Amino acid sequence: MSQRPHERAAELHNLAAHAHAAAAVAHGKEDHLTAHELSKQAHEHSMNVHKLTQELGQKTGPIQGAEAPTQKP
Repeated sequence: MSQRPHERAAELHNLAAHAHAAAAVAHGKEDHLTAHELSKQAHEHSMNVHKLTQELGQKTGPIQGAEAPTQKP
């Protein structure tokens, strides 16, 4: 499989992290409107990377050596 989808997922993770950091700075400056918009962007990036990661998982199957999440009773 091409590395391109994985590179895109990494890029989206970085965008989300940057938006979260920028929102924190804006919030610290009491610029709540900007902080809210940046938080929305971060959430959108996070949702996009989640969707892409799920699609990749369906195409490639589970990662070898990764443990399946356990469910609590």
